[in-house]
Amino acid sequence: MNPLLAKLQPYPFERLKQLFSSVTPNPALKPISLGIGEPKHATPVFIQEALKASVATGLSAYPATAGEPALRQACAAWLESRYKLTLDAATQILPVNGSREALFALTQTVIDPSRVGATVVSPNPFYQIYEGAALLSGATPYYVPSDPARNFAIDWDSVPAEVWARTQLLFVCSPGNPTGAVMPLPEWQRLFALSDQYGFVIASDECYSEIYFREEAPLGGLEAAQQLGRTDFKRLITFTSLSKRSNVPGLRSGFVAGDAAIIKAFLLYRTYHGSAMSPVVQAASIAAWGDEGHVVDNRNLYRTKFAQVTPVLAEVLDVKLPDASFYLWAGVPEAWQADDAAFAQALFQAESVTVLPGSYLAREFNGKNPGQGRIRMALVADTSECLEAAHRIARFVRAHPSKVPA
Repeated sequence: MNPLLAKLQPYPFERLKQLFSSVTPNPALKPISLGIGEPKHATPVFIQEALKASVATGLSAYPATAGEPALRQACAAWLESRYKLTLDAATQILPVNGSREALFALTQTVIDPSRVGATVVSPNPFYQIYEGAALLSGATPYYVPSDPARNFAIDWDSVPAEVWARTQLLFVCSPGNPTGAVMPLPEWQRLFALSDQYGFVIASDECYSEIYFREEAPLGGLEAAQQLGRTDFKRLITFTSLSKRSNVPGLRSGFVAGDAAIIKAFLLYRTYHGSAMSPVVQAASIAAWGDEGHVVDNRNLYRTKFAQVTPVLAEVLDVKLPDASFYLWAGVPEAWQADDAAFAQALFQAESVTVLPGSYLAREFNGKNPGQGRIRMALVADTSECLEAAHRIARFVRAHPSKVPA
């Protein structure tokens, strides 16, 4: 077996299952899960209809790895509409089966493990795929903490020059998971300068870009590059997905865009990897990328939900409305001594509400786990269910202001 598999850590939800294995939730209360970031809003009917209509003709031939020209053009049109970008659909855009597999596969394409000290830099906390992709490529992850005092901005300046010198790939996530923080233009400018100096690729995970709470839409990586005159998008690849935007997590559809040279190499890798998108999925995707009305409706649902839930939780936890995404990243009460796992376990037992310990989404690095003492709540269910969970959490904290003895 591949010895690198032994380096992989259990997924956060497996750890959560183990944490809850020794407790019984309150049987008088209906279980409510805020643990997994899986969209629960209804899939738009027109997307379902586009998928069904393509079945008769879409299953009789092998699809091309590059995708149909119509799909790539739909992705290019969306980039132009959303970010005012003009990309070559044939050379700078590639359909992918959701951002997760693409993040993993691009890492295998980019990393040269024969180079001494091959390193992948990742935010901390982070989406688990970043770490797994780095380890299975033969690289070593380097974790960079977020700073609560600066709206959870990543402390890129804490990375030593010798680490940047051996870095081959940098993961960024904006809007961030789990914090919801959006990277401003000066931060992008700093990362582009580092990429120019040290030659690493930037992989920008932007799957939460269409769920935001301010009037101004989040800045994207390609958009930032264009504003800074980097119109060739050198060493930059962005990832986006329909899962959160259009409530189709089961469709497994998204695309990557950016540096044409990297896209060319990535297409070669994917051709051998066997990751072509089904024509049926492509048809549904073309319909989804071509419509913004359902995206606005979806965003408004989240805005209404967060406006009702956040104030309830802010009375008892260190939490505020994020820039974007569908998570609340909350600090547990000080008297709990930053034991986020104990908080989640006791909450589950008393109130049948599942939240994810923040420490499970991060790694201890340089003596500190930046997720410790926080919990992530995914507000993906309908408003009434999320509001009920918020009231239960508030009731729990008031009843247990300090850590519950084990």
